[in-house]
Amino acid sequence: MAAIATSKFRVHNAEQFLEAFSEDSGFAEGTTNPNPPINTKMYFYIGGISPFVDDANPPTPTNDTSSIEFSPWEDMYAAKRVTESDVVQVVDRYNWTTGTVYNQYDNSDTDILDDNFYVMTDEYNVYKCLSNNNGSPSTVKPSGTTTTESSGGDLYIWKYMYTVTTADALKFLTNEFIPVRTDSTVAAAAIDGGVHAYKFTAGSSYDDGSYDIPLTGNGSGGIVTVVVNSGSITSALLNAAGTGYTSASVDLAALGLSGTLGEVTPIISPKGGHGADAPEELGGKFVMLNVRLDGTENGTISVDNDFRKVGLVRDPYNYGTTTVADTTNIRQTYRFTLTNPLTGTFNVDDTVTVGSSQAKVVEWDSINSYLYTTLPTLDISLWTDGAVINNATVSGAGTIDTAGVDTPDLDPYSGDVLYVENRSPISRATDQIEDVKLVIEF
Repeated sequence: MAAIATSKFRVHNAEQFLEAFSEDSGFAEGTTNPNPPINTKMYFYIGGISPFVDDANPPTPTNDTSSIEFSPWEDMYAAKRVTESDVVQVVDRYNWTTGTVYNQYDNSDTDILDDNFYVMTDEYNVYKCLSNNNGSPSTVKPSGTTTTESSGGDLYIWKYMYTVTTADALKFLTNEFIPVRTDSTVAAAAIDGGVHAYKFTAGSSYDDGSYDIPLTGNGSGGIVTVVVNSGSITSALLNAAGTGYTSASVDLAALGLSGTLGEVTPIISPKGGHGADAPEELGGKFVMLNVRLDGTENGTISVDNDFRKVGLVRDPYNYGTTTVADTTNIRQTYRFTLTNPLTGTFNVDDTVTVGSSQAKVVEWDSINSYLYTTLPTLDISLWTDGAVINNATVSGAGTIDTAGVDTPDLDPYSGDVLYVENRSPISRATDQIEDVKLVIEF
């Protein structure tokens, strides 16, 4: 059986993922009944305080059960809620540069979404190339924001799609990706089934002249102007786009044009017309998340350690409950208050133990005697009031104070880890903002 998942399927998946940040999950908090429903909660998390074998070349995450259901929780130390305003579909970035040959949109091109058939200018305007003047270099920068096609001295035909706003540029624009959104004015003016451009083969022995030829097809109103010079077709230009075409052809013999091997092929717009749905037309199969970690985020995220792992978890529970978390900033460390006598010291990344259970030190607050650690392995119940925590890396020990155990905000292993990424270490500081961008491809 031969089959393909179309490019629309990939864009659809990206759109559905995007909608998850704003749609109802369909289940009430702590229940399996949709009465009342709650919104899906997505959290960006950080972890991975221990170095990789080679920090400059982080290992590729694996997709086994342990790596996507357990491991992320075991070295996670903070998280932050991701909202609808923090996500957008993005497409590959192509800057308009003079002298470049851009591909033209072609409804018969099976690889069109892998081609540079659109550009962004230095005004942050995005244009789709409808005609590249038979594969010539573009030398005139597209301009204007009208809903009709434009052409310059290089005879390229461009369709204005939308402008990247200043807010989107600051949050989502990178050297590799452009945020993509539909301009409502452009969409309203789009012509479903219109024909705005043509391909042609020159042929020979035709009568010189300019000929207006109605399209043959299942739409109406489309007209092409065919220009013949020295017996060959030299251009096929838009006269009227028409509407409603899903198939169309140009009958050169209809006006008595006699010659050989010449051909004019209409290029039909996508469903809805050019500009009706920019993410779908430009291949928005990527979703970008932008999360800013500002210092300690109101005391919830340690700045004493670095992180190497980031990811996304959906609908985790509050610690010890089956209630979906709804807090903006999450502290995911255990905090143990230690009493005197304290011996030795504790340093970030040290391994500490209670019996056979161990954890990693995320932060040591010597002023308040707070020891912040990752999730202890094995028997967590050992880490209780009166237990002695030993430093297995350097000399150090302390006793957990009465009522001195503070649990994380999220219940470990709850929710679904949807995305895992390993990175080179990122250091944190109180006066520092980490602007983290995740790009997920569908």
